[in-house]
Amino acid sequence: MSIRCRLRHVAILLSLVPGAVPADDFAMTEVAPGIFVHEGREVGIQDPARGDSANIGFIVGTKCAAVIDPGGSIATGRRLRDALRARTTLPVCYVIDTHVHFDHLLGNAAFSVDRPSFVGHAELPAALAGSRDYFLEEFAKELEGVPTDAAIVVPERTVQGEQRLDLGEREIVLVANPTAHTNCDLTVYDAKTQTLWASDLVFSGRLPVLDGSLRGWLRWMDENEARPYQRVVPGHGPATLPWPAGARPQHDYLAKLLGDTQAAVKAGTFLEDAVQAAAAAPPPGWRLTEPHARNTSRAYRELEWQ
Repeated sequence: MSIRCRLRHVAILLSLVPGAVPADDFAMTEVAPGIFVHEGREVGIQDPARGDSANIGFIVGTKCAAVIDPGGSIATGRRLRDALRARTTLPVCYVIDTHVHFDHLLGNAAFSVDRPSFVGHAELPAALAGSRDYFLEEFAKELEGVPTDAAIVVPERTVQGEQRLDLGEREIVLVANPTAHTNCDLTVYDAKTQTLWASDLVFSGRLPVLDGSLRGWLRWMDENEARPYQRVVPGHGPATLPWPAGARPQHDYLAKLLGDTQAAVKAGTFLEDAVQAAAAAPPPGWRLTEPHARNTSRAYRELEWQ
């Protein structure tokens, strides 16, 4: 059986699983006409609810719909699909993965039955290949025992630079960004409502997680600051934020991380000591601050030879 056929078979089985939670228990917010966002729970990676811990959703045109991140588990993806079907009968043309982190894309297989085009940053397939074994081992429960060749759905359509997708009287613009939060960050802009789906390029409430380039992330924020977005959908936090005011706490955190790390490098502080100091002093005003020490380590490694 081919991988495509096996994916379709698995997806049909997933869509028929009994006892699925009704879509009305899966809160969606229509943040602008035709743009629906589900707010993920604010939990850490060891929490049983981690499969539903990112902001995910969909955009509906007159021809079809595009899913933006199907969530961190097949169950979450299924609930998102139920929520979509409760609002439109239009086909799902695209499932867009904004980056490689589990909480945004392990729900892909729930949409395979719709036979959409799975879309991601040009660097995403390689990033997924590098994370595949970890995902299969660490998130076996979230993947519900799906055969390994169907569990991790790899985008067949990739974006370099910019791509435009027509949903019917609604064009969305996909931008493959340089390394920032990760090395495969994809943003989605809805020109009709001036809404930017920033995903994890913007955090609110819980501490940002650095898995790419600190300088690159700050550069992305600075380059986008003056753009006339009416609203931004963050990867974590409320369904939308005002731009750029809603992202200023993140910019302040990243800028301080840069300054503190540069000072530590200049002073000759050992990496281990810098990380230990960061772990002992979580940044105020943020929740789920455990990543601060890891952020410091990654920033130090980025900056020590610059």
